[in-house]
Amino acid sequence: MLKFLIDECLSPELAQLARDRGYHESFHVSWLGKAGWKDWELKNLILEQDWTFVTRNSMDFRGPAEQPGSKGQYADVSIHAGLVCINGPARMSGKMQAELFAAVLDIIQDTSPPKEDLINEVIEVDLAEEGGEFEIVRYPLPVADESKESP
Repeated sequence: MLKFLIDECLSPELAQLARDRGYHESFHVSWLGKAGWKDWELKNLILEQDWTFVTRNSMDFRGPAEQPGSKGQYADVSIHAGLVCINGPARMSGKMQAELFAAVLDIIQDTSPPKEDLINEVIEVDLAEEGGEFEIVRYPLPVADESKESP
């Protein structure tokens, strides 16, 4: 079962939303006394405890959008429990963050057949402006290197 760790740059309401949706082992970074931790410190905690990490700091974790996995904290990670990136305006309200995360949870829960994990996957939700439409994209990370595939 998924368990989400919500980054301190996001509202603690997201952790409560995850719990309300049945992901009872979800936490906000501050609830664990880890507020202020550097990305690399969080990375170790995330990987050791199999958290699906939810952040606004997408580039810091997945690298540049046009080349996910080329840089960032997950660049050298061969297996992880998933990453959720919530991208939007700098001053996105907690209410909007919760709406976007709820849409991500809907996608996870509506997958047919239901999938109990996001191993080596990223789900990104992009909001251009507060109150506007958003787009959700799901992709593997690390990205498969097609040049290494056998014929």
